[in-house]
This record gives sequence, structure tokens and C-alpha cells, in this order.
Amino acid sequence: MTDRSTALALLRRQLDDDGALFRDGQWEAIDSIVNARARLLVVRRTGWGKSSVYFIATRMLRDLGRGPTLIVSPLLALMRNQIAAAERLGIRAVTINSTNKDEWHVVQRAVLDDEADAMLVSPERLANDEFVEDVLLPVSARIGLLVVDEVHCISDWGHDFRPDYRRLVNVLQRMPDNMPLVGTTATANDRVIADARAQLGRTLVQRGALMRETLFLQTMRLPTQAERLAWLADHLDELPGTGIIYTLTRRDAEQVSTWLNLCGNGRGGVIARPYYSGVTHERYEDSDAYRRRLERALGRNELKALVATTALGMGYDKPDLGFVVHYQAPGSIVAYYQQVGRAGRGIERALGILMSGAEDAEIHEYFRRTAFPKEEWVTAVLEALDTSDGLGIRELESSLNLRYGQIDKVLKVLSVDNPAPITKDGAKWRRTPVDYRMDHDRIRRLTDQRETEWREVQSYIDEQGCLMAFLARALDDPDPRPCGRCASCRDGPILAPAYSRERVAAAARFLRQADMPLECNRRVRRGLLPEYGFSGNLTGTLDAGTGRILSRWGDAGWGTVVAADKDAGRFRDELVDAAVEMIRSRWRPEPPPLWVACVPSYNQPTLVADFASRLAAALGLRFAPVVTKVRRNDPQKEQQNAVHQCRNLDGAFAVRGDLPDGPALLVDDVVGSGWTLTVVAALLRDAGCDQVWPLALATSNPGA
Repeated sequence: MTDRSTALALLRRQLDDDGALFRDGQWEAIDSIVNARARLLVVRRTGWGKSSVYFIATRMLRDLGRGPTLIVSPLLALMRNQIAAAERLGIRAVTINSTNKDEWHVVQRAVLDDEADAMLVSPERLANDEFVEDVLLPVSARIGLLVVDEVHCISDWGHDFRPDYRRLVNVLQRMPDNMPLVGTTATANDRVIADARAQLGRTLVQRGALMRETLFLQTMRLPTQAERLAWLADHLDELPGTGIIYTLTRRDAEQVSTWLNLCGNGRGGVIARPYYSGVTHERYEDSDAYRRRLERALGRNELKALVATTALGMGYDKPDLGFVVHYQAPGSIVAYYQQVGRAGRGIERALGILMSGAEDAEIHEYFRRTAFPKEEWVTAVLEALDTSDGLGIRELESSLNLRYGQIDKVLKVLSVDNPAPITKDGAKWRRTPVDYRMDHDRIRRLTDQRETEWREVQSYIDEQGCLMAFLARALDDPDPRPCGRCASCRDGPILAPAYSRERVAAAARFLRQADMPLECNRRVRRGLLPEYGFSGNLTGTLDAGTGRILSRWGDAGWGTVVAADKDAGRFRDELVDAAVEMIRSRWRPEPPPLWVACVPSYNQPTLVADFASRLAAALGLRFAPVVTKVRRNDPQKEQQNAVHQCRNLDGAFAVRGDLPDGPALLVDDVVGSGWTLTVVAALLRDAGCDQVWPLALATSNPGA
């Protein structure tokens, strides 16, 4: 038996505070893990000290001669903070994740040689058979403690469900029966808890109150992005300290941060930076290194805000975070509380401002629609594997008209099914004898629940009673009560919802000037364009210059206009003027184009040609329709990967007639993969054009 005084000494050592005391329930959780060897779900609000519980338990178990702790942790930011916390207790913590592949063999050896006290792994590692066979199984019999951090991710009902968490069930079956387990989360209602318990086995539940005394909450509906950008610019200085502004998409994170920096130029320095999975900076070797820099910058109050997707959420530890603003509404109350709960952990007052826009519902409908792979994708993958001796994802791409991400989603969902209809052998996926049928009832049930959760968010936005009590009730808090601090309890806004007309006008102009670079593809895989003979590297002789895209399809700038005009069959003169302004004021290609060509179409033969001729006239250039369509092919938007996109284009276009002298401006309406512009530009270069500048009115690529 280990006593409370030993644990308290470890807590004080970890916190470097000789007067620290356990919070309500902390010692009881440690006692259950170490002395009763229990399986425990801990549902406690952010800042309560869940990581202290399992790290103190780890230290005590190791001192008793037990094996290392295995911690399944979903986010890199979470891992970094956890390792720092472990070191203060003398815990040798190692991690295996996507960013340290060069160190995996060293880490694995440390675990196998019992030189590590804790091993943190991402749930994706559980999907790696080599890791399971070579590292996890050899030490499974002596694992001292299994920690499932952010345990709501294991649940179908959690806001961040990840299929790889399903593999925990298989891992548990290989662990000792008396091994203690602790699952932790700050956000779980009764439904999430019940689902997690069903998957993890019989577990005790320790649950605390979720009411936050330091959070001051407010909601407001500002339908247009221009209104929300204006509000942020007008009120940023009123937001206390430093904080996080959450967006639903990467492109919005980039756009909001750019806007705030433009508005704050007079103050000097950078006010905000975008943060999302895959964000890069030329000064940093990879995205992970840059994100670490951004986390430190916010931690040191070097920025007013990080404008972030959910990639900055679970586990980011900044006790003095002064505000969390939502630029768009999240999809569930569970998700909202997880994010807003980052603020005010170690200070007396922090703001949680939730704005809701007109586009929110459409974005969440897209998320719901794409949450599960389509049945035809599943059928295609299974049939391809049925007729082969194993295929990798790239080989599946060649035979199936599916994107890499679509194939990967299918493989992930199938591989975590129990029993699984597929198995991985090295880099190859193989079919097993298991019969498989998609569980349509489950998909429908979950989709319906997501819609219910979205309606609950709408009710929260319009709530006339206490906002904190609403959140507590939604999360099944045992003691919801009015907070006395939120905008509803105060009977008036914490920050005025007003904004200046001048800011709205400026924001509208900004949104319509959010053009972006257009990079055509630089390399063609061998054998994909045999009729044209284009293969390998196009750079230098057949490539296009860096062009421009006026908008994103359907966005708050020109994107909605492009979409409406394409449907109507003619692009308005206002788009011509916008393209001229972009070319002359911001793009300024050098050497400048001396004539204009366009990508022709069978389906809408006059649409792009008409726009290109009017654009040429406005620029004072010659329009030369030298590119012709010589073969009717399938719509390019129906081709899902580079193999099928190139095959669909081979021999579809030709350049006929004499080319005017000088660089060409090559116009198309909507660009997706970029292969159409790549091929047409290569044909123009091959015909003697010394430079091609591509221009598209919109991109349909959601990641652009």
C-alpha cells in the first residue's frame, strides 16, 4: 500500500509548490489506480489536474517495481506538455509518433530494456502492426498502467471520434487482467461515458462539477464573415490578455489571421498567426517544429492570438489564457466546452465569445456527410483486394477512381472492424475471409445524433437563461446552476456586439481581394499521358508560371458570385473588373502577358471564352482562341486522383493556328487538381509559347 503523504509529496514536487494540496478527488483517483488496481474513468474539467493523477500514479507504481505506463495521447501538443510534466517527477518518458520516426528504434529499445517509465503513443501507432508486434506485445505482460487520455475520442458519440482508438479494445485483450487503467477527459456526457465503458470494460467513474467560475460567456449571431471580421478588429484590444480564435477550416484560420495583422499594422509586430495541422513556415523544417514555435509564442504572450482549428485544443496548457473566441460555431456542446475550457484556468477572469455565421450549418453538414466512407468506395476497395494478392494505397489509386484520402478512410474503417475484413502485410493490404456489410443503422444513428447536437448548439446560441448552466446541463453535470457572470445573467453583453460600418466595408473589400497563388503540377507519372508524350519533370520547358486564383468556390468574397454566374451561363462584368484589378495591383506577372487564351469546354462552349475575350479587351490585349477541344472526355471533376485525371485529359485538347508572340495569360473558370491547366499550358509551351501564366476564377479544392 502507498499512502497519501507519499503522493502529496510527489504532487508538491511536480508543481514546485511546498504548500500544494490535492484537489477534490485527486488522491482518491491515485489510490484507486495504485492500491486498488482499478479501472477508472475520470471526467473532470480542464485544469483540475488529470495528468498529475496518472503521472503521480506512474511514479508510485514504478517505485513499487511495476512496469512502465502506456499513455495513448491524441495530439502532439498534448504529448509535449505531458513529457515536460513527467520529467518533474523523474519519470523517463518517451514518445512514438509521426514526427520522430528516426528515433523509433531507440525508443523501442528503451522500452524493451525497461529504461523508460512511460511511453506515449498516438492512437495511429496502434494501427501499425510492426509497432504492436515488435514493441507492444513483448512488454504487454508487464505494463504497469494504461492511460487513455481524452477518452471521449474512443466513443462514437465523442466530438473527435477516431477509428484508431477502436484498436484499444484489441490491445486491452492482450494486457494482464489486473492491470489498472485510467481514462481521462474534460468533456463527456452520460452517453459518451456509457459508450467508453462498453468498450473499455467494467470501469468506475469519478466525475466532478463542470461549472467554471472564471469563465464569462457570451454568444452572438453575426451572419456574414465581413461582420465577424469587423467585430474582431474593433474589439480585439478589449479581449483580456492573449487567447485563441477558433475557426472551422484552415482557410479561415489563414484569412482571419491575415486580416487581424492588416488591421493592427499601426501597433507594430505580428498580432496573430494561423495554427492548424500541416501549417508551415519557410524558416522551420516541418510543420511540427513550426507549431511548437507557435505554441511557445502564445505561451510567452508574444502574440495576441493564435487563429486555430481544433488542432490546437486538447492538452494545450496555458493557465493564463485570457480568451477563447469562436469565429464560427462548433458542431456540438461537447466540442465547444472542450475548446472554451482552455481559457481562465489560472486567472480570475477570462472571456468565452461564441460567434455564429451563415456558413456554419453548411460546413457542419459537409462534415457529417463525409464522416463515413461511401458504400461504393468500400465495395470498390474490397473487390480490388479480392482479385489481387495484396495492394498498397498507390496501387489501389491506379485501379480505382478514388482519392488517396478516400481510400485511406476506407482502409482505416475496415481495419478496425472486429473481425476485420482486411489485414495489412508490410505495405500491402490483403482481403481476409471475413464477410463485411456496412452498418447502415449505426451510421444513420450517429448522423442523426450529430444533427441533434448541432441543434443543441443553436439553442445555446439563442439561450436566454444562464449560458454556463446550459453547458452544464448538456454535459449532464450533477449540479447546474446560474453562474451570475455570463451575458444572460448580467442581462447585457460583456462586449458590445456592435462594429463600425467602415470596418465592415474594409472587411468586404479584404474578402474580395483574397486571391491566392496557382501552382500547376510539375511532374507527370510515366505512362499517364502517352498520346501527348509528356512524362517526368515538366520544369523549364513545358511548365506554367505561378498563376493566380481569384477566389475559393462559394466563399464570402468572389466565390459565391463565380458559382452563381457559372450556373447562369455568363460571368458578369464585375468579375472582369476584379480580375483586372488583381492582375494589375497585386499579381503583376513578369514578364507581363501579351495575349490571352482560354481552356475550351464542350458543355459550356461560350462561358470561359466570353469571359476571356472581355478580360483581354479590358487589359488591352489580344484574345487568341488557339486551344481547342478535340475529344469529348468525362467531366474532370469526376476524376478523383492524378492517375484518372491525367488519363481523362490525354488527347482531349490541341493547339491549332499560329500563336501570337510573347507570354500568354491562360484563363479557366474553376481549378481543382490543376491537371487541366497543367496539360493545356504544356501544349502551349510545346507549340512555342515561351511563358504561360494561368488564371482561374475559383478553386474547388477545399484545402487550397
